[in-house]
Amino acid sequence: MAHSLKDRAAQEPARPNRPDLSTDAIRTAKEELAACFRMAARNGFEEGVCNHFSAVVPGHDDLFLVNPYGYAFRELTASKLLICDFDGTVVEGDGEPEATAFHIHAEIHRRLPRARVAFHTHMPYATALSMTEGPPLIWAGQTALKFYGRTAVDENYNGLALDKREGARIAETVGDADILFMKHHGVLVLAPTIAEAWDDLYYLERAAEVQVLAMSTGRTVCPVAPAIAEAAYRQMREGDADSARVHLAAIRRQLDAEDPQYSH
Repeated sequence: MAHSLKDRAAQEPARPNRPDLSTDAIRTAKEELAACFRMAARNGFEEGVCNHFSAVVPGHDDLFLVNPYGYAFRELTASKLLICDFDGTVVEGDGEPEATAFHIHAEIHRRLPRARVAFHTHMPYATALSMTEGPPLIWAGQTALKFYGRTAVDENYNGLALDKREGARIAETVGDADILFMKHHGVLVLAPTIAEAWDDLYYLERAAEVQVLAMSTGRTVCPVAPAIAEAAYRQMREGDADSARVHLAAIRRQLDAEDPQYSH
């Protein structure tokens, strides 16, 4: 299912005046992103070698970090991540991005500057809801209310994103949303920081999981009243960035103790 970008990348000219990519901020971003890959694998969010996370490189708005083609999430480390430009040139790292990763993420970062980070997965419960009729989230569980008013739905599944036109279409469909349910496909989470992207990805799948469980009982799933849903959403968002930072710190502590290879 995954597609290599190798043939295209091989035709790209070498990037002149290579920037300094050895800063502490870039190293931290690589370690944070690698931690997210490893913990996503532990939680069953990955699908083979087909899903991808990206982040704009600190200090370089024309470059982004992304996972290389052919690696499962659980294999990734900070040093294995690629730095690419929006034309597909690999500026740093060995290998090339998966083709759909490049075409989706390059256009997201190019066209939506607010989206400093983009996580795309086929994680099972959120993807299951993307396959159902109507809005994916019912707003019946407290965790789901974190995303109240923040979601969009791409109703027009168009096959694999193997050219920039499909990436551009997806970026346009996002609009002002942070979460895109891609019908028949998966989900896309956009955020200003790696920590906030991880936090949203994790809680989105938890919200989807409990909704699927509730729906499986065959009993009516009752949504929260809109006014209460809006109020709860605002309460959650007040401290969301701080909560996301401590959430990421917590997963890094776990990995430091149990799987420290991620930061190498």
